[in-house]
Amino acid sequence: CAVGRPLRWVSSSSQPGPTESDPGEGQVFLSESCVKRLLEITEGSEFLRLQVEGGGCSGFQYKFSLDTVINPDDRQVFEQGGARVVVDVDSLAFVKGSMVDFSQELIRSSFQVLSNPQAEKGCSCGTSFSVKL
Repeated sequence: CAVGRPLRWVSSSSQPGPTESDPGEGQVFLSESCVKRLLEITEGSEFLRLQVEGGGCSGFQYKFSLDTVINPDDRQVFEQGGARVVVDVDSLAFVKGSMVDFSQELIRSSFQVLSNPQAEKGCSCGTSFSVKL
């Protein structure tokens, strides 16, 4: 199991970010396999966007996509080793403290959210979860 390190927060001009006295607000971590895969598939200004949407078999689902545009509601840009992940302010509340991983198996390969402290339970495919109340 790859051990993730805290990502460096990169400020965007539209949103104030945490200061040195507030370093842990909404932290997301990346595994080494996630960083490696992102460096293989992204070009130029591309980054991985992580969103949480309603749906799936457990109530909420993770959505991953490649993007190049930072939106006004994006709360954080996390960067590690040249790989970047962007999370909007609403989604960050559902994934803070989580680790983003890249898993490659015989029948599929995918980005996944692991060890989500905001999730009560998840489905067996790892794409949906229910929130702790």
